[in-house]
Amino acid sequence: MPSKSMQSMTLDMPNAVRAMSSHLGAPVAREPLLQPDLPPPPQIRAEGGPPGDADAAGHGRSFPWLATAGFGYLTFSSGMALHRSRGDPGAVAFILFAYVDLVLLFYCLRRYERAEPGSPLRDWLKVAVWLLTASLTLLFSYKVAAVMPAAVAVLVWVLGLATITGGFVAFFCSKRRKTSVRL
Repeated sequence: MPSKSMQSMTLDMPNAVRAMSSHLGAPVAREPLLQPDLPPPPQIRAEGGPPGDADAAGHGRSFPWLATAGFGYLTFSSGMALHRSRGDPGAVAFILFAYVDLVLLFYCLRRYERAEPGSPLRDWLKVAVWLLTASLTLLFSYKVAAVMPAAVAVLVWVLGLATITGGFVAFFCSKRRKTSVRL
C-alpha cells in the first residue's frame, strides 16, 4: 500500500508520466516520433512517359549511357565469341541466334514500355516478348543440358520449361490487380 505522500505525488503527475511509471500501461505517442523521408512521387508528363523520356522529336532526353554501354558490351562480347568460334558452325549459329534474339527482345521491351496500355500493339509486343524469352530459354537449356549428366540435363530441361510456363501464366493468364499504397 503506498504511503499518503506517494498517493499525492502520483495524483499531481500528468497522465503520460503516470503511465510510464506504471507497469500496467505504456505511454501512447500523440505524434509520430520519426517522420519518414520519402522522395516525392515521379511526375508523369502529359505524353505518358517518365520525366527523363523524350517526346517524338527527342526534346528533353538525356543520352541513355547505360543502355548504350550494355549494348556495346553485348556486341563486343558476341564479336569475341564469334572470333573464337571460327570453324564451328554450330557455335556460330548459337552466338548469332542469341545475339539477334537479345537485340529483338530489348527492342520489343522498349516498344512495349512506350505503347499505350490496352492497345493491340501492346498485346502483340507482349506475345513477341514471351516468344523471344522462351526461345532464349530453350536455346540456353539445350546448350547447358548438352554438357551435363543425364539426371542434371533432365533437371535443366524441367526448370527451363517451368520458367517458360511461368512466364506464360504471368503474361497471359493472371489479371493484374491494382494496388494502393497507404502511408
